[in-house]
Amino acid sequence: MKRRLLALSLVMASSMAFAAPETYNIDGNHSMARFSYSHFGYSTQLSKFDKTSGKIVLDKEAKQGSVDVTIQTTSVNTGYALFNEHIQAEDFFNTAKYPTATFTSNKLNFKGDKLSSMDGTLTIKGVSKPVTFAVTSFLCMPHPMAKKDACGANATAVVKRSDFNMGKHVPYVSDEVTIDMPVEAIKE
Repeated sequence: MKRRLLALSLVMASSMAFAAPETYNIDGNHSMARFSYSHFGYSTQLSKFDKTSGKIVLDKEAKQGSVDVTIQTTSVNTGYALFNEHIQAEDFFNTAKYPTATFTSNKLNFKGDKLSSMDGTLTIKGVSKPVTFAVTSFLCMPHPMAKKDACGANATAVVKRSDFNMGKHVPYVSDEVTIDMPVEAIKE
């Protein structure tokens, strides 16, 4: 009896102590990085990227993990073909030389059980800068259609485009750009 109780206690302790990190693949159909900026003070312009991919590793018990997001800058979508070409040119994204932008993070910050921010490195046009994305919503639960666990989040950060060698027309077109990343990811 004592042996069975000891064995059961060891099994329960080991399963609690070794909660493994889980890997999630970003769902490109439900994740699209967007950016907005002031255009001469007249209006706030909104654009998006149609292709976003990557992985999220999450250890909910230890409250840590990593994020690796790749954005295809060639998929920029301003709503107008001519402006898509303009913004892909050398003065801005220079997509011929830099077809992707990335965000990587190994520092996820939690408030209680909720992810609150991600400290990481944003790389655009070959320039890497530290950036903190505030997480405005976060939810993990079984996905009703995929029949697998899934996590989703909305994250936002403000950067200066001149920090990434994209400062043409500053200050008339705002140097500050808000990046929004709504992301959904399905467990492997």
